[in-house]
Amino acid sequence: MSTPWQTRRAPRRPFAARAAAPREPVDPARIGRRVVRRRAKGMDAGAVAAALEDARFDARQNSRHEDLVDDERGRAELAEWERLDQLLAAAPVGTVYDPDTDTVVQAELAAEAAAAAAREAELREAARVAARADELQALRELHALEQTEPRDGDEAVRDELARRAGGYVQADVDVWLARALAAHRGHYADPAAREAAAGLLPPPVLAHAALLAELVRLVPGVDMDQLAFAARLATTEPEAAGDLAALLSRARSGAS
Repeated sequence: MSTPWQTRRAPRRPFAARAAAPREPVDPARIGRRVVRRRAKGMDAGAVAAALEDARFDARQNSRHEDLVDDERGRAELAEWERLDQLLAAAPVGTVYDPDTDTVVQAELAAEAAAAAAREAELREAARVAARADELQALRELHALEQTEPRDGDEAVRDELARRAGGYVQADVDVWLARALAAHRGHYADPAAREAAAGLLPPPVLAHAALLAELVRLVPGVDMDQLAFAARLATTEPEAAGDLAALLSRARSGAS
């Protein structure tokens, strides 16, 4: 019986963590809306209507100047005055504008807070991945990688190490992950982690792990160093290695 990570061709999750902080781009339209809301706070329908007429006048004037035709902030300010004009026109007489009770404003603030939280989470994840990559690199230099238990998220760390190396495959890291996956070591003791590995590791690593798992079952107690050919086969012919692992699995299941 095959395991999910032996044959699945799931798309890899793109690696998002980076050492550099993601910078929020300047949004002229949002700036324009905020300016309007600050000015409009406390205004009644008449005052907003007057401000709207001024904004329309400014828009007509700007349309005559080529360098102001694409004024994104100006268009946003006009649109916001128009929205507030409609909002107060539909409100009871004497109502003044208050952004704290404007459902559109509150929804925008909630979305911005969620986006800020996501950026902070991305920064924390980037820092975690970078620190773990430093740790694994130090272990490699000490020739102690094989004695290290893999952790949740080490698939992204593998990608970070490859990025640091200019995109080159880190063969020793791939062998380490494949052996851990085959032996259910570290976080791969959890079936859910092994299931997720199909979408996090490249086909050669998955094929190597699948082939190792079957070979170890076929020859119990074999020294992993005697199975180094499995890594070469998986690297050069990952589909063939996966097919061989599936064949061995079927043969084993039939024999039992």
